Formats: sequence, C-alpha cells, structure tokens
Amino acid sequence: MTSTRIPVRTGPHPQADRMAIAAFVCGLLGVLVFNIVLGPCAVLFGAAALYRGSIRRLRACLGLAFGVLDIVLLVVLSAHSGTISWHL
Repeated sequence: MTSTRIPVRTGPHPQADRMAIAAFVCGLLGVLVFNIVLGPCAVLFGAAALYRGSIRRLRACLGLAFGVLDIVLLVVLSAHSGTISWHL
C-alpha cells in the first residue's frame, strides 16, 4: 500500500493564505476573549494577507473586520467600566 499525497489548493503565496486564516481565527476569538491582543493581530494579519495577494480574500477581509470590531468593543466596554480590563 502506498499513500498518496493530496494536493492543497493554495495560491501563489501559501503564507498569505495562512495569514488570512490566522486573521479570521484571531478576530473571531478576539470578540469573545483577550481582544486587547487578538484584535490588533487580526488587523495586521488581514492587512498583510491582502497585501500579499491571498486567494482567501473573504477570510482576510472578515479577519480585518473582526479585528476592528475587537478594538471598538474593547474601547467601548473599557470606557463603560472605567478600566482597561472589562467583563460583562
């Protein structure tokens, strides 16, 4: 028995595709927990993925949007509670 390798469909820059996925995951997780770090990471990864020409543009844009949402959520909830850390 031989094992065959299944090709992974990526664009010309597979690192950009991985950055798009990382942006989406960081942004989505940042909405729930630890958005002071994950929000800016999602913005940076999303912008870098779009700049490098990822074929996963929707995921990069969603990661970018979730990252901005994380930062806005942090600012609003921190201003409401009066501290840099917030809780519901």
